[in-house]
Amino acid sequence: MVTVPNIHKEKDVEKRDRIVKRVALELRDGFYVNLGIGMPTLVANCVPEGMHVILQSENGMLGIGSYPVEGQEDADLINAGKETVSEIPGTAYFSSADSFAMIRGGHIDLSVLGAMEVDEQGNLANWMIPGKMVKGMGGAMDLVAGARRVIVAMEHTTREGKPKILKKCTLPLTGVKVVDTIVTEMAYMRVSPTGLVLAEIAPGLTADDVQAATEPTLIISPQLRVMQN
Repeated sequence: MVTVPNIHKEKDVEKRDRIVKRVALELRDGFYVNLGIGMPTLVANCVPEGMHVILQSENGMLGIGSYPVEGQEDADLINAGKETVSEIPGTAYFSSADSFAMIRGGHIDLSVLGAMEVDEQGNLANWMIPGKMVKGMGGAMDLVAGARRVIVAMEHTTREGKPKILKKCTLPLTGVKVVDTIVTEMAYMRVSPTGLVLAEIAPGLTADDVQAATEPTLIISPQLRVMQN
C-alpha cells in the first residue's frame, strides 16, 4: 500500500478542487470542450473569467453553463451524467446522432474524463470492470478517438492506496495511446514517446512522493514546478 505524507489526509473535496482547477488552466478561448461524467463536470464551474469556452454534452447540448444554484434547477436541462445544468446565451439542442457527429468528426478541441487506469503509453481504461454490472460505455470510446486532445482527471491512487497510473493497464481498454495529459491531486504529467513526464507536483510534495504512488518510472522535467490552481 502506498503511503504518501499529507496528501492522503486531504478530504475528497480538497483533492477534487485541486484537480479541476488545474484542468481549467488548460482551457483556451474558443475551445469546444466535452467534460466526462463525474469529477470532470466540475471544470464547468472553473472556467476563467472572461474566457469563452463552449461545453458540449453527448446527450445533445452545446453551450452548457455552470451548475445551477439551488432552487433554479431545470429538470429538462441535464448533462450526460443526468445532472441538472444551466445554459448560456446561444445554447443549442440536437439529437445524440448530431452530437456524436461532432465528436467523431474531430470538432472537439478537448475531452476531459476520469479513469480507472492509465498507463505510461497513454492507454486508457475507464469503461468497465470485469464481473461488475455495466450500464453502458457512454461516449468515452468516441471521445478519446475523436477529440484533438485528451486529459485524464482522476485521483492518483485507489481507496486502498494502489496506483492507478500503471506500466500497463490491466482492465479492458477504452482507447490505445489516446491520453495526452494526466492531472491528479498529486501531480500534472504529460505522456511522451519515452514515458510519463512529471511536470508539476502538488504543494508540500516531492518528486519522490509522486514516484512512490506511481508504478512506471517517471521522467522528471528539468522545469519541474509546483502545481498551479
